[in-house]
Amino acid sequence: MRSETDVVVIGAGMGGLAAAIGAAAAGLRVTVVEAGDAPGGKARAVPTPGGPADTGPTVLTMRHVLDALFAACGTRTDEHLTLIPLPRLARHFWPDGSSLDLFTDTEANIEAIRAFAGDKEAAAFRRFDRLTLGLWEAFHKSVIAAPKPDLLRIAAATVTRPQLWPALRPGLTMRDLLGATFKDPRLAQLFGRYATYVGGRPGATPAVLSLIWQAEVQGVWAIREGMHGVAAALARVAEAKGVRFHYGAKAKRIVRKEGRVTAVEIETGASIPCNACIFNGDPGALRDGLLGDAARASMEKSARPDPSLSAWVWAFGATPIGVDLAHHNVFFTADPELEFGPIGAGEMPEEPTLYICAQDREMAAPVPEIERFEIIMNGPAGHQPFPQEEAQCRARTFPMLAAMGLTFSPDPESKALTTPALLSRRFPGSLGAIYGGSPEGTLATFRRPLARTGLKGLYLAGGGTHPGAGVPMALTSGTHAARALLADRTSAAK
Repeated sequence: MRSETDVVVIGAGMGGLAAAIGAAAAGLRVTVVEAGDAPGGKARAVPTPGGPADTGPTVLTMRHVLDALFAACGTRTDEHLTLIPLPRLARHFWPDGSSLDLFTDTEANIEAIRAFAGDKEAAAFRRFDRLTLGLWEAFHKSVIAAPKPDLLRIAAATVTRPQLWPALRPGLTMRDLLGATFKDPRLAQLFGRYATYVGGRPGATPAVLSLIWQAEVQGVWAIREGMHGVAAALARVAEAKGVRFHYGAKAKRIVRKEGRVTAVEIETGASIPCNACIFNGDPGALRDGLLGDAARASMEKSARPDPSLSAWVWAFGATPIGVDLAHHNVFFTADPELEFGPIGAGEMPEEPTLYICAQDREMAAPVPEIERFEIIMNGPAGHQPFPQEEAQCRARTFPMLAAMGLTFSPDPESKALTTPALLSRRFPGSLGAIYGGSPEGTLATFRRPLARTGLKGLYLAGGGTHPGAGVPMALTSGTHAARALLADRTSAAK
């Protein structure tokens, strides 16, 4: 273990990697300790006959956030990764046989929706697109990119835009807004799906989060190396900046002396003296005392949020039969209540909507015979293992897809399934939630933990902290943590 370290980063997920780069770029000596055998955190991959398949995040938006990290290391993203802009955001399927592609081009979307649902729904989409663009412009700099939500800036950005006010009404949900916007329930269902991308249900997530649509329509990239390859590339450029990584090194305790962080102890018995620690994990691990009493006390003034959604995730290699897939695909249930009703009651959905990433499609290369797939079925956090869990999950996944014309050869093996309980064990303190705290509730966005904690020298990064879940958000959280640490060091030196 490195004996001369300014900063220890616990966890080599996206937030931890961004934090390490930010601190190292400022000249600090950084050591990263990671319990797993590779960087990435939730951006993991599993081996399949078709190669490593992602079994975590698959959508990259807001590319400028990633580009800024490589630039901080004196290099460019394109020198390390092959990013392919996707003109098609996703292909959507319904049990009635209808389908709809959406694109990065607004006019193309209007024409696609006109052909799908008629002139009135195309006009409704144009209004929705303008509304969400206004919300994005009002909230991006004041919330997403800011180190803490700036209520005065939000007020200034919205007070002169009365067209946004209806979407800001307290208690108004995405389902309410979309139901009032679209007459075709399929379109309300489609755009309501964006609530799940931050771990919420459309009927409980604030309407303002419809702005997530704009994060995608402004650009989505596929990554030839996979999302796990993004983490590996960031770790390499961090090492080139002097960051040291220790894998298979699980942090045991954050040590406090005279009111501030002085070391991080590892389960092997090693101790790394340091002046600061950035924790890239679920804040629940600190609240539960999994990193010691000092870290637990640092979180006493912040309430534990309800957990976001979890998921049952299949990652496997196979040959698909029967449906022309895009890179990103959504197979909708006929009745959203049969998905979100059981989830709200803490159960596996009866008839789920399924997201499928066909990881070898639209990659500017021939599609191999054995392709890599990730299938996500949303579920509640806190779910414990139960008898016949795999059989039940399999029965609610593949027969539904077969009824809509899609089968796989061969069927995925048991080891291809990741369950909420497995996610809970893999990411301590998370209860299996894959998006941190729930976005449900009017003030949920403003209640996420910020970078600074109640313990001097301890900072937070990751999807469980502000600004929230998703790869660009987690990367941004790491940048916020590094900047907070640097600002505090500067202040202390004066």
